[in-house]
Amino acid sequence: MHIHVNGRNIEITDAIKAYVKEKIGKVVNHYDQIQAIDVVLSVIKNPSASGKHVAEVSCKLNSGEVIRCEESADSMYESIDLLADKLDRQVKKFKEKSLSSDKASIRTEVQEEAVVEE
Repeated sequence: MHIHVNGRNIEITDAIKAYVKEKIGKVVNHYDQIQAIDVVLSVIKNPSASGKHVAEVSCKLNSGEVIRCEESADSMYESIDLLADKLDRQVKKFKEKSLSSDKASIRTEVQEEAVVEE
């Protein structure tokens, strides 16, 4: 699993890259079907804009699905924290959905076999 960190209007330092990999890397513990995570950190140069530090993530799964989320805050570290929490919730939700749909298909197969035997 790869975590790619890119920046727009900001220089990505080793400290920021390590912080992103630490926070976003915890998401992998919840779901093992994650193939790659792309993180884009950007700064809005408009002085009148609030939430100037934006963090976006695209999480690619083995099934071909993509989970994407975005957060903005006044500091880059705060936006990374918010983004990690949001991605964590979305991955858990996706995992629960996929597991519950798998269980439903197993139940229908068992019912079909019982009908054929009778």
